[in-house]
Amino acid sequence: MVPHSRPWITAADVRAVARAVRGAALAQGAEVAGFEAEVGGFLGLPPGVAVSSGTAALHLALLGLGVGPGDEVILPSYVCVAPLHAIEYVGATPRLADVDPATYNLDPADVRRRITRRTRAIIVPHQFGLPADLDVLLALGPPLIEDCAQAIGARYRGRPVGSFGAVSIVSFYATKLLTTGEGGMVLSRDRRLLARLRDRRDYDERRRHAVRYNYKLTDFQAALGRSQLRRLPAMLSRRAAIAGCYRRRWADLPITLPALPAGRSHVYHRFVIGVPGAAAPVARRLSRLGVTARLPIFQPIHITLGLDGFPGTAHAFRHGLSVPLYPALTSREEALVIRGLQRVLA
Repeated sequence: MVPHSRPWITAADVRAVARAVRGAALAQGAEVAGFEAEVGGFLGLPPGVAVSSGTAALHLALLGLGVGPGDEVILPSYVCVAPLHAIEYVGATPRLADVDPATYNLDPADVRRRITRRTRAIIVPHQFGLPADLDVLLALGPPLIEDCAQAIGARYRGRPVGSFGAVSIVSFYATKLLTTGEGGMVLSRDRRLLARLRDRRDYDERRRHAVRYNYKLTDFQAALGRSQLRRLPAMLSRRAAIAGCYRRRWADLPITLPALPAGRSHVYHRFVIGVPGAAAPVARRLSRLGVTARLPIFQPIHITLGLDGFPGTAHAFRHGLSVPLYPALTSREEALVIRGLQRVLA
């Protein structure tokens, strides 16, 4: 089987982790500080705050903006459940918005309809590696939390995503664009906000008591992340090459290829196509041909919460299909994916 996702771990990655394990510190230390500075520098921002997961990063981002009980936070329904959990952690009320099924990103017009006087933030995922419509979303007023879990390295009008919002987060989970196994980071131009979050990340050895969290990243995870970050441009280049091949070979199939709006670069964390009928049967037929394809989202949040009125999300959930695309994909596996979809949909 061609797996849906596979991290690309090299000998250099292994050596970096081994050096960290043999060093003076295993927990948070110099490697974490270096990783924070390098990720911040990559995005043109101050050093970030490395944490144990992307969900922890979202939690701290909301706390950094002062979001709490009585506040509302807008998020898309067509997203994994992590943003919902983070909103619930701070006691705020999630307010779902629809997505544009052509881009899978937040529909700014629907977001505008969902804003109330209690709206304190908008969580904006750059879905599958394509930047959201930041110009319009920024103009709506509430602070943006850019969720770059799937989009580090993407650019919007020449600037890196993650550098537009009041605060941004990145995830380094095993399937993400670069990995530390588990992990995440909060980033912002506001150094005072980052200092507050750095204080909240570690709960011990404080003279003044406040609610804090054990959200630290380890040094050997950070060592892997630093090694991966050095290869990120090459990994994104490989993703772009595979995506270009898919586009050429599938141009005549009855599918919708990933959108490429002007002024935005796509980093293809996922290559999500729209199929003419339901996506789930197509995934099953591909599996019989040795290719693992998946629905990009396990279940929209509006279904989880028993809500309706999200037609763009419903369309995306029915027709969207994610096929294997990652730097560790071999040429043979790439050919199997191309021929498999051709056989299923020709």
